Amino acid sequence: MDIEIESKRNNPLLNRTEIHFIVHHKDEGTPNREILRSKLAEKLNVKKENIIINHMRSSFGIQETRGYAKIYSSTEKAKTIERKHILKRNKILGEEKTVEKKAEDTAKPKQPEEETKPMETKEQNKRQETAEETKPASTDKKEEPSEKQTDKQKISEKKE
Repeated sequence: MDIEIESKRNNPLLNRTEIHFIVHHKDEGTPNREILRSKLAEKLNVKKENIIINHMRSSFGIQETRGYAKIYSSTEKAKTIERKHILKRNKILGEEKTVEKKAEDTAKPKQPEEETKPMETKEQNKRQETAEETKPASTDKKEEPSEKQTDKQKISEKKE
């Protein structure tokens, strides 16, 4: 796997260096983002943690990948400037989140299952109530004549 740096530009406003690169990978698949970060770090003599690969694009039938990376002076600067999903892709933000989630999970006591059961019974009661409302009325009551029957009766009364 060979890495060719196509262009290198210093961006003093954001305290970073921006790089466009081409990776030639014959008889291999598209390289992993982590592997590329470590290879770029070796080639440019910087820390792997300070390199953030923004995107990598491979073409069909050609065994090369073009990409865009940013090299920051520190990881803290990168965290303040970069978008969260880019940091997660480069596994800079994801590690801290999992540690925080584990700490939250251990801190929260588990809720007993009994608290969820009354909610289920309330829902079942509501279902039963709606089912009772939709049931037809009892047949003990005398049925009132329908509109057609009353119309026929009126017509027959008029004729008489």
